[in-house]
Formats: sequence, structure tokens, C-alpha cells
Amino acid sequence: MTLVEAVNVTRGTVLGSRVAWAGTSQTRRKGLLGRTHLEPGEGIYIVPSQWVHMFGMKFPIDLAFLAGDGRVLAVQHELRPNRLSRPVFRAEGVLELAAGRLRETGTLVGDRVEFRDLP
Repeated sequence: MTLVEAVNVTRGTVLGSRVAWAGTSQTRRKGLLGRTHLEPGEGIYIVPSQWVHMFGMKFPIDLAFLAGDGRVLAVQHELRPNRLSRPVFRAEGVLELAAGRLRETGTLVGDRVEFRDLP
């Protein structure tokens, strides 16, 4: 899986320094299943996706639903295991991060996120 950096360019903050790009059917289906936690800086961008489920997950996560241009359409804080996110029908994809990361970085609806290749 390709790793990228996710940057909130509106706020000038790094959301994730090692974000997996899940752009295939196989990587989208697996997502974070089987993981027990996310290390600081880790995350996954599931594209295309307009909602996620937490069945089989072992820890809560933050979600940022992004438009095609990287604009944050919706955020969901600390979605717990065995729950469904709300659907965001205009979203291109969902950025999944460690619980609390969106609050830590002040990420809000309307901010713009860019994905950058790692050196």
C-alpha cells in the first residue's frame, strides 16, 4: 500500500505523516481491520468511500470525509467499534486517523486537506 502525508493546508498542520492510500477493492475491504491501534502519525485514506463501518475494529478513530478537491465535508470524532459512520454522499473518500487527532489539529468542515508523496 502506498504511504502519503496528509496535510491540513488551511491550518498548516500535519494530520498524518504515514497515511496508507487504500484505493483498491482489496485495500478498502481490509482498511484497519486486524489492527489493535494506530501509532502517532498513522492513518488510512479510503477512496472511494462515503461511509465506513467499525465492525471487527478494536479501537475508536476520527473520520474526515473529503470532497474530490480535498475540502472537508464532515468530521466524526471517536467513532467506536461496532458502529456505522453517517453517510456523506458528496464525499470522495474518508480519512481515518487516531481518535482525537482531528481535535488536536483543529480540523473543521471547510478546511482543505492535501496528500503529499513521502520522500
